[in-house]
Amino acid sequence: MTSSSAPSRKALSKIASNRLQKELAEWQLNPPSGFKHKVTDNLQRWVIEVNGAAGTLYANETYQLQVDFPEHYPMEAPQVIFVPPAPLHPHIYSNGHICLDILYDSWSPAMTVSSICISILSMLSSSTVKQRPADNDRYVKNCRSGRSPKETRWWFHDDKQACIAFTFQIASGDRVWASESSHLFHSYRGRV
Repeated sequence: MTSSSAPSRKALSKIASNRLQKELAEWQLNPPSGFKHKVTDNLQRWVIEVNGAAGTLYANETYQLQVDFPEHYPMEAPQVIFVPPAPLHPHIYSNGHICLDILYDSWSPAMTVSSICISILSMLSSSTVKQRPADNDRYVKNCRSGRSPKETRWWFHDDKQACIAFTFQIASGDRVWASESSHLFHSYRGRV
């Protein structure tokens, strides 16, 4: 994705910078299996190569994750997206947005980039079908102009690893829409 899709970024706090330097050093010594950090001089944005696990629908496929760290990482979750072309998966939109609870409501400062990567690889590996979410076209259309996935209100439940998104806070001039499939329901708020 382009830099326009990145959240507005302030410089990293000292705590965030120290934490990321520590995570990067640990990554270089012991990277999670199936992942490769593409070295850049930007500590606030990591690009990570993802290799599909053997024996899964994504075996021998390679994708890229873009991880943008907020000023107050790890107290605030990073924004994690697939750089298009994103894998075909019921929880991954064609614009790279990922419906995974640990990236939003279930984030904990104890999590690391490595734990995020392992969770994403696990999500990919457990898929039994290669397809986009049922509401992909509508969601992507409403996310034009570089809207961050962190602006979507995602709610999750454990039934069939589905995710649910609701928007309860409706400001003046906003519209709420929803779509539903047998195991997936999303609603998004967008400007009229």
